[in-house]
Amino acid sequence: MAGEIPDLIATERTGTGKGAARQARRDGLVPGIIYGGGTDPLPINIPFNVLLKRLKQGRFLSTLFNMKVEGHDDVRVICRNVQRDVVKDLPTHVDFMRLKRTSKVNLFIPVEIVGEDAAPGLRKGGVLTLVRPEVELIVTAADIPESVTVDISGMEIGDTATISGVTLPAGAKPTIDRDFVIANISAPSGLASQDDEEGAAEADEVPTTAEYEAESATED
Repeated sequence: MAGEIPDLIATERTGTGKGAARQARRDGLVPGIIYGGGTDPLPINIPFNVLLKRLKQGRFLSTLFNMKVEGHDDVRVICRNVQRDVVKDLPTHVDFMRLKRTSKVNLFIPVEIVGEDAAPGLRKGGVLTLVRPEVELIVTAADIPESVTVDISGMEIGDTATISGVTLPAGAKPTIDRDFVIANISAPSGLASQDDEEGAAEADEVPTTAEYEAESATED
């Protein structure tokens, strides 16, 4: 289970309709709604600055939140829509959906690398590159993993770790169908530069067609 689901604190909106929504915006709040889960919709207000900060952090539509509204039980929600002002591009309304324990949801799960001390490629001076610090998975709300573990203990220089070699939590699967790269071990920059120089030197030693013909004519 994910150990840290961020809280999102809102207040219940007593009025409904455009008038109440406009008043909320004048008060520095963004009106919203929580729906689904077999419960009546709950109109809410979220502080504008709080919501804007969350939006700027990114991945807002694929982050699971623990919604806290005074007078109501905490509930897990995921944002399904953010309406924005067409001119200022600022949030004007937000929709959240309640999640049941069996609900499927797309979330970005952080990648944890293990086996670095034992990786032959790193012992030889290779450089580890984490191509995807997070992977997007379809997971069950009741079984959200804290991380996806990638074991690189057997990787040599030039090897890659792809999603197909990762053991995912039960019921989880990637949102991308292809076998994408998560991490790789490359040669150290000095060695790579040396290889390039040697390759270039070898290319310089190969005679051009004109040089070859000239040498042949001299021999004749």
